[in-house]
Amino acid sequence: MVGIVLISHSGLLADGLRDLLTELRGPGSGAIEVAGGTADGGLGTSEELILAAISRADRGDGVLLLADLGSSVLTALTIVEDLDRKDLRLADAPLVEGAIAAAVTASTGATLDAVAAAAEEARTVAKLGD
Repeated sequence: MVGIVLISHSGLLADGLRDLLTELRGPGSGAIEVAGGTADGGLGTSEELILAAISRADRGDGVLLLADLGSSVLTALTIVEDLDRKDLRLADAPLVEGAIAAAVTASTGATLDAVAAAAEEARTVAKLGD
């Protein structure tokens, strides 16, 4: 099953979103890992935490990263480029809406391409509310 990594400047935000996704999907329906904040618990982005979350989320079917803003997006993009893995992708999607769509789609056993597409389609849906 495709793993999902939630990357946020806030550990509380990432943990809360993971709790919501687990509730929606049910326990045991795939890896949802978080890389929120810095190693000391502050606000920010940590490459080390992101790499560790990718490792925990990787169950062999690929890993989709979702990031909230600014430096977390840039850090995730750099990691994806540096690792140069076909089974690792950063979604161009809003964090919350994209994560919900990705988690539900991943729980069906969908491929990384399908999970990423679902997350990115949520970007269009999120704009409808503007």
